[in-house]
This record gives sequence, C-alpha cells and structure tokens, in this order.
Amino acid sequence: MAQQQDQLLAIQESLERTHKLNDSLSNSLVEREKKVKELENILANKDRAVKDLKDRITNALLNFKESDLTVKVKNGKVYVSLAEQLLFGSGSIVVDNKGVGALQQLAKAIKDQKDIQITIEGHTDNVPVSKKSTYMQDNWDLSVMRATSITKILTDAGLSPKQITASGKGEYSPLAPNDSPQNKQKNRRTEIIITPNLDELFKLLESN
Repeated sequence: MAQQQDQLLAIQESLERTHKLNDSLSNSLVEREKKVKELENILANKDRAVKDLKDRITNALLNFKESDLTVKVKNGKVYVSLAEQLLFGSGSIVVDNKGVGALQQLAKAIKDQKDIQITIEGHTDNVPVSKKSTYMQDNWDLSVMRATSITKILTDAGLSPKQITASGKGEYSPLAPNDSPQNKQKNRRTEIIITPNLDELFKLLESN
C-alpha cells in the first residue's frame, strides 16, 4: 500500500514537473513570437522609411536627366548616383553651377532627416591624372577631393557635418570595365549613399 502511494506521489510530481515545463515552453514560445513580431514591425518601418526617403529625393530631382543622375534603393540604403558631367569638368574638383543646383535640391529634401547617415563616395575611371600637384597625385586623391567638395556644398545647404562622411574609391570600384569611352564615362561618378539609423533594430537583436 505504501509502495503504491509512493508510486502515485512520484507520478503526480512527474506530472507537475511536466506541466511546469509545458508552461515554461509555452511562455517562451509566446515571448519569442512577440520578439519576432517586433522585429518584423521594425523592419517594415525601416523599409517604409527608406521608400519614403527615395520618393522624396526622386521628386526633388525630377528636373534632371537619368543620364545625369539615378536614385535607387539597394541593401536598405538609398543610392543617389551623379554622373561626372553633371558635377565636374574633366580632372576638376570644382562643382559647376548645374551640379551645385542638384546638390542644393538634394540637401533641401533630406536636411530635416536627423536619423540618417550620408556617405559621399567619389569614383573615377582608370585614366591617370594628367595634372598632378602636391595634393593630387592619382585618381584616389581626385575622388576624395571631389567627395569633399560635394560635402561642403551639402553642409552649406543645411546638412549637418556630423551626418556626412567624405570618401573616395578612385578607379577601384568600377561599374563597368574601363575598355570603352562609354564605360569610362559610367565609372566617373559620385555616389551619395543615405543610410537610415538602425539603432532600434540592433537593440532588439541584442536583447534576444
């Protein structure tokens, strides 16, 4: 009799442990589903914000030809690619008036966006710099100095210097092989890469 009672007690304790484990697993599943839902909402909000940003920039630059500039979304970022002929004369680091106008319109469209980071990325073809100086020895120097020139126009037009990084890749990130005048023209460009702030997303990932 005592043995049966012990067995019943053991079974009851086992059932209680199973119930507690099931409750724990259930709570864990609910919590995980909640986290996934939060993550999906944040990602959806980021995608929507990037799309809205692209639309705003596109609308601000409608009066420029596609051969002069393009606006695209890639990897959650907005890429504004500006052709050399819109901004600079051959080998020059001085932005011409038409280019200044485009950059001012871009700045006006995004200057109220405090939750973005902006990278100005200069690119060239592989033709060596013809007029070397103390500060410009090669295409890398040319691409960086062009990015700096653009940065100063954007900050003068209202963008915060804290949001902008000026950089250059010279001839080392071409869109096409430098084997024809047309391809070389494609490669001579400046890309303005606008990245939304992902702090909220990273905080949620770290909490998991």
